[in-house]
Amino acid sequence: MSSSGPEQDWGIGFRTPEEAARLTENVDYCWRFFEGESEAQRAAQKIVSILEADEIPYAMIGALALNQYGHRRVTVNVDLVMREEDLQRFKRKWLGHGYAERVPGTGKLIDTELGVHVDVLSTGRYPGDDKPKPIAFPDPATTAIRGAPFALLPVERWIELKLASGMVAPHRLKDLADVQELIRSAKLPVSTSDALHPWVRAKFLELWNAVEQGKAEDPY
Repeated sequence: MSSSGPEQDWGIGFRTPEEAARLTENVDYCWRFFEGESEAQRAAQKIVSILEADEIPYAMIGALALNQYGHRRVTVNVDLVMREEDLQRFKRKWLGHGYAERVPGTGKLIDTELGVHVDVLSTGRYPGDDKPKPIAFPDPATTAIRGAPFALLPVERWIELKLASGMVAPHRLKDLADVQELIRSAKLPVSTSDALHPWVRAKFLELWNAVEQGKAEDPY
């Protein structure tokens, strides 16, 4: 029997044409993302230009920020933090003009030109389960670091938000994974924990130690 072709007898079958097309589409998106030309990056550039022109304080969070901190990860969304009054100001001007609400009355928006989800978290809300805790989304007007390609939070504040989210919300465990991967990729020192809120410090140290242990034990 031939070792290749449709009659080969190993495996559990072949991808359907739909699965193959989806894989090709996903690979193409990843390529464009790492070239800086994906829809999410274009949507980020677009909204940043609007916010900067309208003098609205903001900070990019989520995976787009993670890439700036030192860990490369693809994303299809744009996540920002803004003050609630600034979110409402943005919506009054731009809803129906390139943006729409995915969920009425919230910061869950969509860039209607590019088809990209834009999620705006309001200052003072709580990460993960939105229940009161020592960590809250900060005011970008007093916290954000300005610069190209966009404003973002100091890495310690971003880590606090990710840890607080992953610690309380089982559906947000990827937030803990993001911190762990950033520790590994950016080679964050253990002293990073000194700048974190005590409420999340132990979790950071747990992840940091796991990375160090993995370096010693990983046979590959």
